[in-house]
Order: sequence, then C-alpha cells, then structure tokens
Amino acid sequence: MGVEVGGLFGLVVLVLDIYAIVKTVGSGASTGSKVLWILLILVLPVVGFILWLLLGPSRPARPVST
Repeated sequence: MGVEVGGLFGLVVLVLDIYAIVKTVGSGASTGSKVLWILLILVLPVVGFILWLLLGPSRPARPVST
C-alpha cells in the first residue's frame, strides 16, 4: 500500500512543480530571478514549491505594447 500512496504523492508533487515553473516563466520577474526559482523548484521539489508559493514572483508579465 505504501507504493501506491508514494506514487500518488510523487505525481501530485510533479504536477505542482510544473505549475510553479510555468507560472514563474510567465511572471514579470527578471531573468536571473526566474532561473533561481526554477532551479530551486527542480532541486528541492517539495520545499521549493512551498517557498515559491509563499515568496515567489506573483506579478504577471506585462504585455508588450506596439
């Protein structure tokens, strides 16, 4: 039974990390900040996601005016 729960937990963490990475890439933060957040999320998936959720870039990127 532990394998099924662990696999489900791993899948949930993967989905949440992908969500955090997509939101980070689309944020208005600087490129360096985005790279650091993505590295943190990839190296420490659970802790990185929690830190991103609490402290990460939250403002959306501004559309380019023509």
